Amino acid sequence: MVDAKGRNMKCLTFFLMLPESVKSRSSKGAKKGSPTNSKLPPVCYEIITLKTKKKKKMAAEIFPAKKATSGTTVQQYQQQNLNNNNTIQNCNWQGLYPTIRERNAVMFNNELMADVHFVVGPTGGTQRLPGHRYVLAVGSSVFHAMFYGELAEGDDEIRIPDVEPAAFLALLKYIYCDEIDLSADTVLATLYAAKKYIVPHLARACVNFLETSLSAKNACVLLSQSCLFEEPDLTQRCWEVIDAQAELALKSEGFCDIDCKTLESILERETLNAKEMVVFEAAMNWAEAECQRQELALSIDNKRKVLGKAVYLIRIPTMALDDFANGAAQSGVLTLTETNDIFLWYTAAKKPDLQFVSQPRTGLVPQRCHRFQSCAYRSNQWRYRGRCDSIQFAVDKRIFIAGFGLYGSSCGSAEYSAKIELKRQGVVLGQNLSKYFSDGSSNTFPVWFEYPVQIEPDTFYTASVILDGNELSYFGQEGMTEVQCGKVTFQFQCSSESTNGTGVQGGQIPELIFYA
Repeated sequence: MVDAKGRNMKCLTFFLMLPESVKSRSSKGAKKGSPTNSKLPPVCYEIITLKTKKKKKMAAEIFPAKKATSGTTVQQYQQQNLNNNNTIQNCNWQGLYPTIRERNAVMFNNELMADVHFVVGPTGGTQRLPGHRYVLAVGSSVFHAMFYGELAEGDDEIRIPDVEPAAFLALLKYIYCDEIDLSADTVLATLYAAKKYIVPHLARACVNFLETSLSAKNACVLLSQSCLFEEPDLTQRCWEVIDAQAELALKSEGFCDIDCKTLESILERETLNAKEMVVFEAAMNWAEAECQRQELALSIDNKRKVLGKAVYLIRIPTMALDDFANGAAQSGVLTLTETNDIFLWYTAAKKPDLQFVSQPRTGLVPQRCHRFQSCAYRSNQWRYRGRCDSIQFAVDKRIFIAGFGLYGSSCGSAEYSAKIELKRQGVVLGQNLSKYFSDGSSNTFPVWFEYPVQIEPDTFYTASVILDGNELSYFGQEGMTEVQCGKVTFQFQCSSESTNGTGVQGGQIPELIFYA
């Protein structure tokens, strides 16, 4: 029977749409109760209580895998969305998600109710992605102006050729799901997308990701990008790495990918901590790559052409004479007049005027963290015999360890052979084998790594040295567990690798030489 308003038919229709588990539960309840005066709640009431009985979830619990009523998990829906294969199977999918954030996440990269599409990427590598105007406008003022502003356009398809599809998906994922999904391959493109559509929190996350992954290998490229994106903090971090690890940065593949303006800013850097011959060779490598980018023949003339005025920022007159004679002078990049004038600069009393900068770079001034308050020597200490002296340390700011200051002989002048090593969690980050001369005093003598080693804050590193030479030497006393050196705080603890008695209170490795 159907009443005048058709209510029985609507309830029957709704009942047929219910999951089998609900229908069977309602049927069982009806059989057990009295057919005339049963107080069993109606089916529609059961639908409502299915959700109200569940405990409210915290934000950290939003996306764990769990069984849904229909047997489809939240993670499966998300994977469907990521693959853009996201037809919703359950007619009551909204009931599977207790929060608006989860329900919004279902719409990410989903054709369901999509009212706009984006064709993202350059020609030949495009991807068509669905979107929802309201959600996008809530997440970005640019999208709001695009869809609801005074100059809003009603196009159902929007072409975005200057953003990579993976980066645009990362942007959408943040807007829809409040999740930040970054990788080394896409973070720069995602930063560009976040800047373009004015999503500041995502942009900040990209910058933080870049700062934590910053190294000599990518510092020059990130310097170029940080200037483009107007991120002064990232720019400063890049300069810190480039200055301290200049030779590694200049020899990296990324150096050849920078633009001419960034090249000039690096070549004119006063605090660049590198030999000028290394700077010259890096500039030649960049010129070769630039010729290829401009589709020019790899000739000497074209290398000089693409370098332009940047060649005069290389401080060729400050090279060692051997480096100049065997390198720059025979490269062909300099004119005969320039080569002749620079030779005269080296040898003549009356030096000619040069277009090249003739003053050496100041470089970085190394700092020293001294961990002992006094030193001493005894007739039977300190002996080496090939054993390892080791100590662990941590800092509160990023620094670059350039080497160690070591004690020398307590029995007159002597020469030592030192194998120094720096590890993090057992992985060797830097090592070197070199010799140094001790004059018999209680001074410390520097021993350097080939390249400064980047040290991250709040992580313990192991500094070790194996000495071979005069067995009796000075040793440190009254060691400190914490030392403030400029703006950097060092913490020290004993190392299990130390087999010669060195620890926090006394022993060897009295100094850490670093740049900050």
